[in-house]
This record gives sequence, structure tokens and C-alpha cells, in this order.
Amino acid sequence: MRIAQVAPLAESVPPHLYGGTERVIAWLIDELVELGHEVTLFASGDSSSRAKLVPAWPRSLRLARPRSDPIVAQTALLAEVTQRVHDFDLIHCHVDWLHLPLLTQQRVPFLSTLHGRLDLPWLPRLIEHFPNAPFVSISDNQREPLAKANWLGTVYHGLPAQSLRPSLDPGSYLAFLGRISPEKGPEAAINIAQASGLPLRIAAKIPRGEQRYFAGRIEPKVDGDRIQIIGEVNDEAKQNFLGMAAALLFPIDWPEPFGLVMIEAMACGTPVIAFGRGSVPEIVEDGVTGFIVEDEAAAVEAVGRLSQLDRREIRRQFERRFTAARMARDYVGLYEMLVTKFRASDVRTVAAPMHHAARDESLVLSKPDA
Repeated sequence: MRIAQVAPLAESVPPHLYGGTERVIAWLIDELVELGHEVTLFASGDSSSRAKLVPAWPRSLRLARPRSDPIVAQTALLAEVTQRVHDFDLIHCHVDWLHLPLLTQQRVPFLSTLHGRLDLPWLPRLIEHFPNAPFVSISDNQREPLAKANWLGTVYHGLPAQSLRPSLDPGSYLAFLGRISPEKGPEAAINIAQASGLPLRIAAKIPRGEQRYFAGRIEPKVDGDRIQIIGEVNDEAKQNFLGMAAALLFPIDWPEPFGLVMIEAMACGTPVIAFGRGSVPEIVEDGVTGFIVEDEAAAVEAVGRLSQLDRREIRRQFERRFTAARMARDYVGLYEMLVTKFRASDVRTVAAPMHHAARDESLVLSKPDA
């Protein structure tokens, strides 16, 4: 199958540092190529991939200097995609809503994986403009605010089975990995660590918009000893950072669509202590791969029960549920279903040329069993 993958331009594919979506795209592409598919990647020019790369913009936007106008860069991305739209059997988009006005007007099957939060007030109205556009969620919880969207299915993220190795050492500190933002819970992580008596290591990106929050609420609590910030970590450093931790703290205060760091910790055999919001109950098996808690006090109590968990079993559960190979197989199943429906629709359109193909109800696909 000839498959196009359309990536955001904020980070390269894979990202040099922080960037969950772009990392998932890279893993998916590798597995699709391994399965024998012909894959083309539309992304920034500093990307590196087993797919054929179409460099829609010279460099990823977040780390580029001087900074580029993102609207100009995204316009260039859409131009590259639309010029080649009929070169593919299917187009898989990871750029939120950007492509919908263009691709819904083309005679080509496409689907969109939504990677962000969907509980935003203007999104239901937007969805009404694209009733037949097929979407994929990354957790069942993510899709709840947009129940009327045309959901094909839920595909959980996966990472290469050998990219992170399991560690059987019980670990000597608690880990926080993500970005410094109130919704991610870095303050709660500090409070939990202090109350439990274990050190906390914070590997985090500090967004420009969160500098004041960091300076006022986080930095004063960082002593460089019990509470340390080590900055962003790349894939190589992530192995030791997560593998040597007693647990990953994931005290989120928002409807997390997936939470890639949770399965990265599981790949290392490291338990996850997480607040039960968003996707967490779908990802963490309470009492097996970690503990799902409701507040800081319960998280502190869970730290005291970490010895009850088997790090070998945590790794086994990762291999069963969250590998990139499983993710790719799930997507290929959706690709094939969508292409089959589309081709059947195309035959009927040729037979009845007065029918308006863009409103063909055969393209409204139901969600398969996840």
C-alpha cells in the first residue's frame, strides 16, 4: 500500500528532544516499512526516516532560529500534500484539523489521528462541517467530548519493543518526565516526593509560556539535591532516567489523551503512579503496572507499596499491549477498511455520476472493536 504520513512541523520526525507525536509517527513509519508498505513522510527537512521524505519546511519550528511564521510553514506543508494527493492509496494526517478543508474536497481516502485534548468549546461546531471525515482516537476517553465525530477506532500508541530495556533494580528515586505546566502536575510530583522521603528527578521541557509558572511555583522548591531538574532528555538518556527510577509520577490535572511516558516507563519495567484522569485507567492496570490514585496523599501511600509490584510483569504487559508492531497492525487494519469502503464508493459513483461523492454515506465508518 502507498501511504502518506503528514506530520506536524513543530518538531522533526523523530524529535531531537521533546515531542511525543513526532516520535510516535517515526515508530509507526518504521513498522509500516517493515511490513512492506511504501511510505512517504511530509515533515520538516531536519527529519530522518525510513520513509521517502518530502521536506515541507527546512527546519522544525520549535528549535529553529530565526523563528519562522508557523502559518506560512503550515501552508507550505498543505501545498506539498495537495500537489501529490493522488500518488497515494491513503493519507494519514497527524496535524489536527489543518488539512480537513482541502482533503475532504479530494477523491482520496484519508484519516486523521487526533493527538491532543478535545474538550474545547469550539470543536463540536467544527466537527459539524466535516461529518464524513474519518478520525482515530488514541484513547477511548479522548473522544468523549466529540461523540458525534466519525470515529474509525482507537489505536493506542506503541514503541519499539527493544528501544528501552527492562531494569529489575527497584530504583532509588521518583521520576517526572514531561513538560513544566500546571496540568502535568510537577508541583504535585514535588509534594509527593517530599512526603514519601524519596528524591525526585525532573526531566522536563519548560515551554516559553510557562516561564512565570516555573519561576514562581517550581524553581523555589528545587534544591539540587532531593529535588533536581536535569532538563530535557533524549532517547538514549531516557533509558537510565526511567530504568533507574523506583516509579514514574504522573499526577496529571487534565484529560490526558494518552500519556506516552507511561508506556515508556513500563517498557523499562518501572511502575507508574498516576492520578486517574483522562486515559490513565486505560493504560495503567492498577496493582499490576502501577497504581491509580486520586490525590497526593494516596500517591504517597502508593510509593510505600511499590515492592508489591513485579517489574518483570510490568515489562510483559508492555510487550503485550504497547509495542509499535501492534500499533502498526492496528492502523493497517483501519487503512484497509477505509480503502475498501472508498473503492466501493468510487465504483458506485462511476455507475451513478449524478451522485455527489462528497456526501456518500458509505464513507461513514463505524468504530471497530478496539
